[in-house]
Amino acid sequence: MFSTAFLDLPPLTGAAGTVRLPGSKSISNRVLLLAALASGTTTIHDLLDSDDTRVMLDALRALGCGIDPAPADNTLRITGLGGQLKPNATLLPLFLGNAGTAMRPLTAALSLLGGEFELSGVPRMHERPIGDLVDALTQLGCQIDYLGNPGYPPLRIHPVDHSDLVLDVPIRVRGDVSSQFLTALLLALPLAARNDIVIEVVGELISKPYIEITLNLLARFGIAVRRDGWERFTIPAGSHYSSPGDIHVEADASSASYFIALGAIATGVSGQNGIRIEGVGVDSIQGDIRFIDAAQQMGAQVDSGPNWLEVRRGAWPLKAIDLDANHIPDAAMTLAVMALYADGPSTLRNIASWRVKETDRIDAMANELRKLGATVEAGPDFIRVHPLAQGGWLPASIHTYDDHRVAMCFSLAAFNPARVPVRILEPHCVAKTFPDYFETLFSVAEAAAVPVICIDGPTASGKGTLAAEVARLLGYHYLDSGSLYRVTGLAMRRAGLSADPQHEAQIAALAAALPLQFTEGKVLLAGEDVSDEIRTEAAGMDASRVSTLPAVREALLALQQRFRQLPGLVADGRDMGTVIFPDATLKVYLTASAVQRAERRHKQLISKGISTTLDSLRSDLEARDARDSSRSVAPLKPAQDARHLDNSQLSIEQSIDQVLNWWQQVQPFKSA
Repeated sequence: MFSTAFLDLPPLTGAAGTVRLPGSKSISNRVLLLAALASGTTTIHDLLDSDDTRVMLDALRALGCGIDPAPADNTLRITGLGGQLKPNATLLPLFLGNAGTAMRPLTAALSLLGGEFELSGVPRMHERPIGDLVDALTQLGCQIDYLGNPGYPPLRIHPVDHSDLVLDVPIRVRGDVSSQFLTALLLALPLAARNDIVIEVVGELISKPYIEITLNLLARFGIAVRRDGWERFTIPAGSHYSSPGDIHVEADASSASYFIALGAIATGVSGQNGIRIEGVGVDSIQGDIRFIDAAQQMGAQVDSGPNWLEVRRGAWPLKAIDLDANHIPDAAMTLAVMALYADGPSTLRNIASWRVKETDRIDAMANELRKLGATVEAGPDFIRVHPLAQGGWLPASIHTYDDHRVAMCFSLAAFNPARVPVRILEPHCVAKTFPDYFETLFSVAEAAAVPVICIDGPTASGKGTLAAEVARLLGYHYLDSGSLYRVTGLAMRRAGLSADPQHEAQIAALAAALPLQFTEGKVLLAGEDVSDEIRTEAAGMDASRVSTLPAVREALLALQQRFRQLPGLVADGRDMGTVIFPDATLKVYLTASAVQRAERRHKQLISKGISTTLDSLRSDLEARDARDSSRSVAPLKPAQDARHLDNSQLSIEQSIDQVLNWWQQVQPFKSA
């Protein structure tokens, strides 16, 4: 997951390959609550690991559920409460973040369990209405107080005696605000079903497919709800939760929408066409799977099976649509971005529920689409998006409103024909449902050019520290080129080879396939931390020997260039900007006086207990500078278009700020 302040998506030109989706948030949190209320142990397979499920799990632990994760086989075992709290439950505060799929069902369930609780969340959760659910519960006789604005969390829930509940008249709940209110009642009311309990929906029920998910899962846990249309639901007397033993969580159909759209928008790459999506298929119990129908209306070619989808570009430009999107409220947001690629204006109707989600999604989508250059009309329950011509696209910094779906939707704008980049602010918001979304996107996408920042300079100039931190702040990959020959020497030694011409081909083959990763200041070889092992004097001598072999140099040149991967790369060394990445977007030549570099190296060595003198270090650095500058192959020198940074009198923070300022200057975005 990217935890940076922003993530720059370079122009993406195509996509092809296979993606495996995370589990459904809607199914995951429903299953967690049902397993907690049931007797016995439920083994849950393929549960979504996200912000929403984590806050639900934290709440269930606080309630006394036994939770036993088994990461090796991606399962979680929950020992339920059997419909009863532990004795002597006292006031329990529960923080539920911005998870509506936790706040609404837990409000209903805890109102009937008998304890005393305080439920709160992030500020946005305290702006999301819950009054209609609370009204329905107070009809029963539950006691709930608002601790802030009436109709909104936070809430105080008081104990209730089931014998005092009013169950002989229908419970009425509005259906036109959020289907989560009805879901919450359906999940919780079996706790009190000493006789038939009837729920009546007032007004039109929105998001009916989410109610179908709820009913399906209730049946899996032994609750056979009777339904009369979408207006009346009956929970039979004597209902009780029974664990199914094992239950599998489908992949998230809402998350599938981004890759269905990707298949419809993107051309193929490397001889491949289309996107294969695994984990969800046509027999999904999730309503958002019907996004397939909308994508096909716009021209996508879709093949499907019980647990997979394959999507390819068909009609181009996409066909404009006019759609009642009430049945796919979350996935419909993806259509608003697809509309930018259509042959006329597209209208999404009956989407009033967007306004009470993680943010006001109608306003959010309209605002950000306009930043891209689009003409957008929006009303209380609709949005109309006009397509963009090739020359009409603008580079935009997309405000995500702490809404995961806004971030994921707008990543699709990076495939624009004008080849302008897109900046996603606060990309970590995708953790709510799909923490690895951008990594998954990059695994199948191809860019016109992956951006590179080169930081070259002499020994002990601090380029490694600077480059690693710049890479971290941008969410880019990092290449420590100075360690490559040392790691190659280590691999050679471990293979029982020597740096002789007769072993040159074998050593070059090892170098070409080095499974290297640079992370958190460590050099990892096939996952093993070899940072200390390659810094020994013997490792330095091996590095010098292998560097004389031409085939090894060629192999390492190719290896370094393969580090150029989405979303970008920061590379440090002595010839990054002159030889390895001559087309880099930004080149920095970092230097400092020999005196200053000697003082820095002296402090480092003394801190490690290594005895040395400033004079000897300075002499060594000056001699090494002379050797590096006079090498016949890739001598140390600034690239002609490099920006010079003398950090003799600068802190590392000041150097980082300067490089990031230069980076902003070569980007089309005004600011982060």
